[in-house]
Amino acid sequence: MKNTPKMFFAAAALFALCGMVWGIQMSATHDHSLSPAHGHLNLIGFVMMSVFGTYYALTPDAGRSRTAGFHFVLNTATVLVLTPGIALAISGQTEVLAQIGSVLAVLSMALFGFVVLRYGVGHASIEAGSDNSMTSQPAE
Repeated sequence: MKNTPKMFFAAAALFALCGMVWGIQMSATHDHSLSPAHGHLNLIGFVMMSVFGTYYALTPDAGRSRTAGFHFVLNTATVLVLTPGIALAISGQTEVLAQIGSVLAVLSMALFGFVVLRYGVGHASIEAGSDNSMTSQPAE
């Protein structure tokens, strides 16, 4: 996927803005009953997306893989399913979306672990004649 880090960071910024606006709304109405959903939006939507974007920026071979594109779609789906799912569960309507979103979150993190083990961290190849480039640090 082209520009994988950019996609992760752009989504992270969008989710963070949504979380901030939601937080302001909760504060203005003095209704914090959906705080757990708000927290998951910030954690998975902003923090995890930012961590993943940083990894893919540091490890371009991983960022160019099809797996990275799938990872982006999977984590975006996680946020879009889990956040309203938690809100629905808190309001007593249904827990199904929260359950599906939780499974998606586990799959997203498992996929990230797989990618890190497969590609390591950093550049996979040293440029000829360059003494200051990062080297790959694959897992042992």
